[in-house]
Amino acid sequence: MAEETQKTAHGAPLSGEQEVVVITDVPQPEIPSNEKQTPPPAPPTETQEPMKPTPASEEKEEEEEPPLQAEISKPAHGEKMESVSFKEETTVVSDLPDVEKKALDELKQLVQQALKNHEFIVLPPKDEEKPPAASELVEPKPESEIIADTKNDTQKESSEAEEVVVEKTEAIPAVEDEDGAKTVEAIKETIVAVSSMPPEETVNTQPPTEESKVSGEESETPPPAEEVAIWGVPLLHDERSDVILLKFLRARDFKVKDAFAMLKSTVRWRKEFGIDELLEQDLGSDLEKAVFMQGVDKEGHPVCYNVYGEFQNKELYAKVFSDEEKRRNFLRWRIQFLEKSIRKLDFSQGGISTIVQVNDLKNSPGPGKWELRQATKQALHLLQDNYPEFVAKQVFINVPWWYLAVNRMISPFLTQRTKSKFVFAGPSKSAETLFKYIAAEQVPVQYGGLGKDGEFSTADAVTEITVKPATKQSVEFPVDELCLLSWEVRVVGWDVSYGAEFVPNAKESYTVIIQKPRKVVASVDEPVVHGNFKIGEPGKVVLTIDNSTSKKKKLLYRLKTKATSE
Repeated sequence: MAEETQKTAHGAPLSGEQEVVVITDVPQPEIPSNEKQTPPPAPPTETQEPMKPTPASEEKEEEEEPPLQAEISKPAHGEKMESVSFKEETTVVSDLPDVEKKALDELKQLVQQALKNHEFIVLPPKDEEKPPAASELVEPKPESEIIADTKNDTQKESSEAEEVVVEKTEAIPAVEDEDGAKTVEAIKETIVAVSSMPPEETVNTQPPTEESKVSGEESETPPPAEEVAIWGVPLLHDERSDVILLKFLRARDFKVKDAFAMLKSTVRWRKEFGIDELLEQDLGSDLEKAVFMQGVDKEGHPVCYNVYGEFQNKELYAKVFSDEEKRRNFLRWRIQFLEKSIRKLDFSQGGISTIVQVNDLKNSPGPGKWELRQATKQALHLLQDNYPEFVAKQVFINVPWWYLAVNRMISPFLTQRTKSKFVFAGPSKSAETLFKYIAAEQVPVQYGGLGKDGEFSTADAVTEITVKPATKQSVEFPVDELCLLSWEVRVVGWDVSYGAEFVPNAKESYTVIIQKPRKVVASVDEPVVHGNFKIGEPGKVVLTIDNSTSKKKKLLYRLKTKATSE
């Protein structure tokens, strides 16, 4: 058996193997043709519009492929699917291409005009016309009575018209002709209609007083521009507003009018949903194990973990999803959690303003849980419409075979931008995939990392080593002064032997066995091994990992020293 020795200085990081973008190592069982599964909705992924279906040529290729279940059920062993990795764009306005700068300026002009015109205000609904009171309702008359009434009304109107007509006849003096005959040239009739209109109001011809001038000027003064804040950032007040507006532009492919419409819709929805009031409410802590924030990724993005296996608890499931009102409360809790997380982001230009989502599908309730699917669907719609560009990456771990089938079905309707943020990993590759994006000291213990409360913290860096199959791996900690040396060791998946000893530098001194070699199996109760040793003379502590299996193992360790007087 080969033996390897690794010498490290305190906290010296070691490089691991080449990392994988997308992994699918999930076993794919055969599905009987008479058995159908109802696919569940995908967890909230990205707040972008779904892409239009693929062109006809691509659709034709899709139709020529074999059925989905048959294709997934027979993958090559260790097969990997790779996708183009998403690279987050800059939020520094000066670094934007000219086209994007122009779009941002146009959107800012639209927002400024909308604020001036108070277009973000939600107008109250118009009062509906009240139905007539019972006393006002009149029974319909027979047709004969209606005709008679019509005739009477017509006659009445004609008589009234006659009353308001006055005839004036003016006699024109007779004119004597040359032959002495007198003739009447004309009789002029004048018909004067008496108007029933009210008399015109008297026009005040007096000059306006000083008081009337002042009141007129006040009525003509336009109201001040509207002030609108979103996620704690007032629109157009400082550079943070540009970062917010860029999210809406990117969600709509820099189509200014579409981005502006989305922004107005989001602001109005937030007022209707009562986001500001929601942040102050206490909605309980029943779901704190199902959704939680812990640590950051290697680029500084906060990491949110969604643990779907928690809903296997029947009591919790019924408490959260059993009826429509409870599902609404769950949705409010989820929005409140997201809002609180967003408020901690940095919206300054160049700051971290996105989140990494880790979705753990281990023991997920699966496609048969209608209530969970409905709640997830509602949350997905709200996130797509009102939370643009807040996800830097979506990592799916412990992925079951049926979820890959769902993803393949919805994939043609997602934009390449959205799909580039997706990473999938089966149970055996989940920890390795997380370590690609998140440092081991930040990864929670239940997912293979060392992130937990205790003697060590996230400030204590973790070193990663890959232990080859059928190989012994030794790690040495040289110590030249009196101290108390403490360490944490973890092998992902364990099933290896572990031992520790102190070897002094002096030849006449004896080696001290700290931990006899023992077989460590994968266990929930002991995922991490702790050790400490009081150093009384210069020497080194040697940790030995014996991997007798045929699989490579990931070794994680970290140490710290504490000075002692003895």
